[in-house]
Amino acid sequence: MSEITQDTVLCPDQLHTHTQSPPLPRPVRPHPVRTVEMTSFGILGRPTAAISLVTAVVILSAWWATSQFGLVSPLFLPAPAEVVTQFANIYRDGYAGASLGEHLFASLFRILTAAAIAISLAIPIGLLMGVNRVAKGVLDTPIEFYWPLPPLSYLPLMIIWLGIGETSKITLLTLAMFAPICLSAQAGVRALPIERINAARSLGASRFQLFTDIVFPSALPEILTGIRIALGIGWGTLVAAELIASTRGIGFMIMSAGQFLATDVVFVGIFIIAACAFSSAAAIRLLETALVPWKGRT
Repeated sequence: MSEITQDTVLCPDQLHTHTQSPPLPRPVRPHPVRTVEMTSFGILGRPTAAISLVTAVVILSAWWATSQFGLVSPLFLPAPAEVVTQFANIYRDGYAGASLGEHLFASLFRILTAAAIAISLAIPIGLLMGVNRVAKGVLDTPIEFYWPLPPLSYLPLMIIWLGIGETSKITLLTLAMFAPICLSAQAGVRALPIERINAARSLGASRFQLFTDIVFPSALPEILTGIRIALGIGWGTLVAAELIASTRGIGFMIMSAGQFLATDVVFVGIFIIAACAFSSAAAIRLLETALVPWKGRT
């Protein structure tokens, strides 16, 4: 098309052609809205009970096959049937002059007493360390000093200081369970968002209300996790605690059977401690579900 200048004379047809407005765009049809389902992260919302059950069956099958084909001497790895038979014998006749119930009661008494003492002391001390700088500075050093030490390292001191009675055993278990609960309570307070504190202050909350309504509920999930870990450590320390001149207890039964190379009795004691530890952990998880149902959802 030729260039139009000021001197160009346009006829009516040409004028109509050059002044015609551009065509209107076609209306865009809206696309249908599609909802996208958000996928979960990690194992959140995905049950693992079936996987755990299959794993247990595989382990038991491997154990049975190993003993059935004689790959390992029964002195070191008794057959599952032998362990079950020995458990029935101990349940019926007892072991070392005491019934299975007496051994179990002695161990449960020590663990539960030590756990009660540790919880009653560790939670307020841990919360105090989380809110008070002086308390953290004073108490953090001794707790961090003894916390990594294995209980067997200060077992001789318990015997020297407290003798060979129940006091030394319970004290050893209490020390083993104290630090995880205390440090968990402190971590729960330090993880509290400052916005919650400021919001409560702006609404006129007192110091007591801040603690009861904001600080403690926010730290409770960490505290319950610390208790669950501490109970596992306590059951792991039980054998060491019952080395101190004991005549009753599951740990005593394990150590006594080990001296006589009664491996099947050792396995019975191990499975009893494992069952007790699993039961205590399951109880704490149920308590978490009841007390902190929001855990993992915020």
